[in-house]
Amino acid sequence: MLHFGMRPPFSLSKFKELCRGLIPEKDLEVIGFALQKEIRYYKEMPYVLKEWVTFDTTLRNELAKIRAGHRKEDPSRYTRESGHVEISLMHIASNAARNPSLLEAERMLDTERWRKLEELSSGHYFDLEILVIYALKLGILERWENIRSADKTRLIEETLQAAF
Repeated sequence: MLHFGMRPPFSLSKFKELCRGLIPEKDLEVIGFALQKEIRYYKEMPYVLKEWVTFDTTLRNELAKIRAGHRKEDPSRYTRESGHVEISLMHIASNAARNPSLLEAERMLDTERWRKLEELSSGHYFDLEILVIYALKLGILERWENIRSADKTRLIEETLQAAF
């Protein structure tokens, strides 16, 4: 079991390695596809992955609209087709954008992503969908582990040097 905020038990690459030989190669490709930075729809995508892509694209679109509004730019340049509108995502994106702490804003967004993955996992136990959800959750945990273990002093120095 994975819980938001915990250290990942192993890396995504280790997870895929553990799956190799235990599940069909086609399913391993789906897991790899789910972990791409820019996920696009394709015909044989499992239902939970379609739902995830729709959710994540809609959330990112809401954030893009807010950021474009701050710059007084046309948001359509930054949004992708999701075919979905969810009022709660507008509120989540708005609350995150108003948060003065970028780190806390990201935590709010990832908490919501985690909640959605929990919702999608309902009724799935030993199937491809639960492996996809596990991989996506592991990706979130791995990202936060990278944030936790980052050399913050070096990052601040690089940021300050770039600013001046």
